[in-house]
Amino acid sequence: MERISRRKLSHEVLDRLLARIRAGEFPVGAWLPSERDLMHGFGVGRPAVREALQSLERMGLVAIVHGEGARVLPLSAEKVIAQISDAAMHLLSGSSDLLEHLKEARLQFEVSMARLAAERATPEQLVQLRALLEQHKASLDDPERFLATDLAFHRGIAALSGNPIYMAVSQAVLEWLEQFHHEAVRAPGVERTTLAEHVKLFDCIATHDPDGAAEVLTAHLKRANKHYGPKPQPQPPQPAASRRRTA
Repeated sequence: MERISRRKLSHEVLDRLLARIRAGEFPVGAWLPSERDLMHGFGVGRPAVREALQSLERMGLVAIVHGEGARVLPLSAEKVIAQISDAAMHLLSGSSDLLEHLKEARLQFEVSMARLAAERATPEQLVQLRALLEQHKASLDDPERFLATDLAFHRGIAALSGNPIYMAVSQAVLEWLEQFHHEAVRAPGVERTTLAEHVKLFDCIATHDPDGAAEVLTAHLKRANKHYGPKPQPQPPQPAASRRRTA
């Protein structure tokens, strides 16, 4: 028989407030009842109410305004994904296997987005994507800016899908991977190779060729994935005597 575990009162208050928010009792922009009213309504003390409200704030569901109370905020896919970013970065930094899994997931995910972009892109969206590509070209001789415009181009493809969840997940994955991009694996001419692949990808999207976009992006990401890995650890300085012997 499974034992019944005791829960903190704040968890019970949190669950009940979440249920009422989801049911529409407190729509976006509405103020939750005051701490005193919540204490009376739930029959709990102030600490339990405050802990529950702070949990709602950490989740991005409410904003606590000193002296006024807690106000319900609009929630988006981007905001939900952002909630897990710090934990995801900590997890990835401690596991090379998980980083490889992330790169594999990115490959499958972005190829699907590229297909959708090639199918759905409007003339206006293609103008915007071309502008991102031109900014990318203009940064060819600036490695740091080149990486930033590279990521912006990929985010632009996510936007063409018209799917806000795709856009939020793409943003998060690119931000996580950016932390693992390092110069040790760069090769001469890699920026020009990347740019050429992006030009081909844009052409496939602009001509509404989903199969071509998938093929180009698959090859591009398989090559680009080699540029993401754990940061090389600095080597400890050798003692002076040791340096003389190896010189």
